[in-house]
Amino acid sequence: MLTDAELAGRGWQSEGSPMAGSTDMASLEESFRKFAIYGDTKATGQEMNGKNWAKLCKDCKVTDGKSVTSTDVDIVFSKVKGKTARVISYEEFKKALEELAPKRFKDKSKEEAYEAICQLVAGKEPINVGVTKAKMVGAVERLTDTSKYTGSHKERFDESGKGKGKSGRENIMNTSGYVSAYKNAGTYDAKVKNDLTTGLPQLCLLPSTISAGAAGMLPAQPRDASQESLVLPGRRQRSPT
Repeated sequence: MLTDAELAGRGWQSEGSPMAGSTDMASLEESFRKFAIYGDTKATGQEMNGKNWAKLCKDCKVTDGKSVTSTDVDIVFSKVKGKTARVISYEEFKKALEELAPKRFKDKSKEEAYEAICQLVAGKEPINVGVTKAKMVGAVERLTDTSKYTGSHKERFDESGKGKGKSGRENIMNTSGYVSAYKNAGTYDAKVKNDLTTGLPQLCLLPSTISAGAAGMLPAQPRDASQESLVLPGRRQRSPT
């Protein structure tokens, strides 16, 4: 570790670890903050966990798979953090970069290697994976344009092109009602109304109003009330002797 006097003589700044003057410290700290809060809405950006530290090294090309591997990154993280801590501060982060610098840039001096590794990180931000938007061209665009669908396929999408789900594929019955398993609510009233409208004329045609020629039978004769015998409930009607 270089002393403050040696760093000052070489035009470096020191806040716990060497920092090259040509590298923007604010830009490096901003990158640290962006990676520190990545994937955690409750993070303050003051501390970084091991997962985000590994992502920073990968996205910023600190890890090259040869000189610096993921194992090296994990070892350095464990080395600079506190014994019981699970995160590192910004100062510990700079120490971690200092540890990796000679391994990443073996052909450079320690100072130049640290300067180079800081330049790899400064101004960078996390890379989101798996959010690439597919580009539709040619036949794909025509096949996915729901406004051109016809027949039953057209019924599966609304005006905005969003799928209707099961309701667009099947006729779902309305099972709401006063009793369980009641189907087609409201159809009974419509059926009764229709029957009354179509069947009312036939109900009004009494046999006495139909001519014998048209009905094929004589008009019904009124019954003689005197010939009807009274039958009491629970008793049989006695046949005449």
